[in-house]
Formats: sequence, C-alpha cells, structure tokens
Amino acid sequence: MTTSPTAAVTFPAPRRIPYPGGCVLEPGPYALDYLLGWRADVTVRGRLHPETPVFPLLRALLADPAAHGLTREEAEAARDRFLTLAGQALAAEGGDPAWLAREFGR
Repeated sequence: MTTSPTAAVTFPAPRRIPYPGGCVLEPGPYALDYLLGWRADVTVRGRLHPETPVFPLLRALLADPAAHGLTREEAEAARDRFLTLAGQALAAEGGDPAWLAREFGR
C-alpha cells in the first residue's frame, strides 16, 4: 500500500519512469526531472487535486500547511512519503534519492 488510509495527503507511487534512452540523456538526471514534474491524483484532507504536479503541491503544503487544513507534521509526512516512493523510482534509474530531498530545500 502506498499511503495510509488515515493520511491527510494521499497519492499513488510513481510508475516506472518512461526513459526514452539515447546518448544525450542520462537516466538518473532525466528521472529526477521527470519526478519533479510528475502528475498524479492527490487528495488533501479529502479534496481531490486531479492530475496535479505532485512535487510543487507538496512544496506549497510545506510552505503553508494551515492554508490547506494540515498540520506541519502532516505536510512533512506527505513529503517523506514522496521522498520514499519517488526516491525508489529515482534509484531504479540510477539516480540518487538525496537529489529529491535537496530539491525541497531550494
């Protein structure tokens, strides 16, 4: 299961990253870029955000959790779930999951 049924923020795990291959693109950096723009259905406190870019939404939740009806801990738990799930997808393509964590600090 990718999310807890009691989680305030839910989203699926990313599917396999559609790496197009080629000599110009490195799989790891390509996967990072893909995950930073990855879209999915995200539910925040029961409100569906269909096909929304997950990373930017999570950054917004972290910047102002109360505006979305969340606590700081709930926003951080959503970020941590993303780091785990997307980090696994990134690692599968030869990337470093720490790259995703760094993006939250920018």
